[in-house]
Amino acid sequence: MERWLALELASTIRHDGDGGVADDLASVEGVTRWVEAQAESLSGQVRIRELSVDEALRSEIVALRQAVRALFARAVSPAPPSPADARRLMPVEEALAYLNSVAARESVVPQLDWPSDGAPAVRLVSAEGDPTVRLLAALARAAVDFLSGPHRNRLRACSAPRCVRYFVKSHGRQEWCKPSCGNRARAARHYQRQRHATDGGPAAS
Repeated sequence: MERWLALELASTIRHDGDGGVADDLASVEGVTRWVEAQAESLSGQVRIRELSVDEALRSEIVALRQAVRALFARAVSPAPPSPADARRLMPVEEALAYLNSVAARESVVPQLDWPSDGAPAVRLVSAEGDPTVRLLAALARAAVDFLSGPHRNRLRACSAPRCVRYFVKSHGRQEWCKPSCGNRARAARHYQRQRHATDGGPAAS
């Protein structure tokens, strides 16, 4: 299954399974666990074993997530954004400026590789020694790549009751981020139809 680092970051705000919202980045320990879980996506960009997460880094990652979710909300418009932060979204211009400034913290330069038995290829090389800078810049660049790429047009906010996730639509009729959300949404619709029928009002479509 394809994964996008920007979407993984946005999805650290999620339904807690009990009617509320959970934040996977609410503590330094939570951020550490989340970063370690992204090791494959960050491979070649961040040396995770050298990274020490503290409150300052946690705050910066949370701020970056706010910017990403604000831009995700813009991407799904005119459909409604995730209800988790619909009333307190970072202004779009502020989100753009913050995302671009974080992406610019790490300077990378192209280097040409041309093995004797293969085709030439370009790789990006960084001279940045601080792993926290590299992590933040990598997360920001992932969001830049996602929002400027073709997947942005298939980004949706899940419309199931209580769900706060964004997802990339994988087929034409997909309405929800996962099957359990679809089951919950259908059950809610059924309940509404039954209630309208019991009350003598028009049935919901």
